Amino acid sequence: MSWIAVLTILVAGFFGPAEFASFAFVHPVIRKLDPDNQLLFEKGLLKTFGRVMPIGMTLGVILGIALAIDHTNYFTISAAIALVVALIVTIFGNVPINAQTGRITETTATKEFITMRRRWDKYQLVRGSLQVIGFVLVVLGVAIS
Repeated sequence: MSWIAVLTILVAGFFGPAEFASFAFVHPVIRKLDPDNQLLFEKGLLKTFGRVMPIGMTLGVILGIALAIDHTNYFTISAAIALVVALIVTIFGNVPINAQTGRITETTATKEFITMRRRWDKYQLVRGSLQVIGFVLVVLGVAIS
């Protein structure tokens, strides 16, 4: 197995499922909190996930494309496409909402904040799903090459 294959599996296998788990397991708990605590929690996540995930997701795309070039097959090409689309959804969907959340200085959540975060949840479902699909496709592509 090439070093590109190993790195792609490791990076896609860490970051993709983490993003999906955020949607499936973390954010449902956050939604049960009162709005002010949701605001506090979301701002806290921006300081952790917001620092690590951009690097990991971008690295996943770079490695996914490199893998598709190095181990060309239907699965690796599809994986690269899924990872690229996930990053595009992130940049144009999640990131603007995260930036807006990060600029909130009040400690009281507004109705607009809650509406904005529910919109973020929809983007998170799309990008998290695409990243998990990308990871599975990476593994399948490496397995058959």
